[in-house]
Amino acid sequence: MKVISSGIGELIQPPDLNAFREWNHTQKSKSLIDKRMTESEAISKFLQDGQYIGIELYGTVRAPMSLTREIIRQGYKNLSCAGQGVYESELLAAANAIKKLDWTYIGFEVYGLSNSARRAVESGYVEKVVEWSNAALSWRFKAAAMGVPFLPTRVMLGTDTYKFSAAKVVECPFTGDKLCLLPALILDVGFIHVHRADKYGNCQIDGISGFSAEMARASKRLIISAEEIVDEELIRSQPDRTIIPYYLVDAVVEAPFGSHPGEMTGLYERDEEHIRNYAKDSKDIEQTRQYLDQWIYDVKNHNEYLELVGEQRLSEIRIGGNRE
Repeated sequence: MKVISSGIGELIQPPDLNAFREWNHTQKSKSLIDKRMTESEAISKFLQDGQYIGIELYGTVRAPMSLTREIIRQGYKNLSCAGQGVYESELLAAANAIKKLDWTYIGFEVYGLSNSARRAVESGYVEKVVEWSNAALSWRFKAAAMGVPFLPTRVMLGTDTYKFSAAKVVECPFTGDKLCLLPALILDVGFIHVHRADKYGNCQIDGISGFSAEMARASKRLIISAEEIVDEELIRSQPDRTIIPYYLVDAVVEAPFGSHPGEMTGLYERDEEHIRNYAKDSKDIEQTRQYLDQWIYDVKNHNEYLELVGEQRLSEIRIGGNRE
C-alpha cells in the first residue's frame, strides 16, 4: 500500500503479533484452575515497573478502581498506559505512576479537565503523550485480538487527532480511497471490572460491554475484579453471556463496589459528591497528596476503603437503596 502520510506521535508499544502468539502458546496457562486472589496478590504477581497497562471502560462506568488504587498503593512507576478513562487515569497521573500515555481523554466530564494529568504532562514527568480517538484506541485492541498488525478505518481522517497520533494514512489498493491504519495494541497487563465471574475467570457484564472482549484478547496478563464471584453453574447456565472466557484470565478478585466512586449498571450509581470534591481539590497539589493519603496510602485494602466510604453512603448510591 502507498503511505500518504504518518502521524507525528511515537508508537509507544510497537506490535509484534508473532511474539504475542508465541507467548500465548507457551506462557499463558489454559488450565481450568481457581484464580481467586486479593488485589494485593494479583497486582504484585502480574505487574512490573515499566510495563504497558490498559484499563477498561470509558468515563466512570465499570472502572476497576479497587485495582487502580492497589497499583498506586504498591508504588509502581514508569508505566505506559492507554489513557481513556476519567478517574483511574487521573489518580495514576496524580501518583506519578505513568511515564508514557496513549491518550484519548482524561478528565471529570461535567466537572472539568484533569488537573493531575495536566501537571504531570506540563512538568515533563509524563515524557510522551500520543493522541487517539476513543474508537481508534478500541480498534487497536481489536486488531491485536484478531492477530493482525493493523486495522484500516476512516477514523481520525482530516483531524489534528490524527496528526498527533502514530497512525498512518494510506491509499486503499482496491478503491484508491484514503484510509487510516491503526496499529495493533498489545498490553502487558489489562485490568477489567465486571459484574460477576466464577473462580476460573469466566466473566459476565450487565449493560454496556464496552471493549472488554477485545482488550481481554489483547492482554498478555489479565486481572479481573468482579462485584461478586458466583458458582460456575450459574455461569454455565447462561453461556451466551460470558464475554470473557476463563483461559484469557490470570487473576480474579472479588470487589463489591469495586468501581467506586464510579458506577455499575443495575447495581449502584456513581458517587457524584466524591468525584466533584476531588475535581475541585485536585487543583491544589497539596490537597491532591492529602487525597491520595486518605483514600489510598492510609488504607490497607479495598475493604478498609469501603469502611472509609461508609455503609450509609454506599446505601445511598446503591440502586434501590436508602436515600433518606
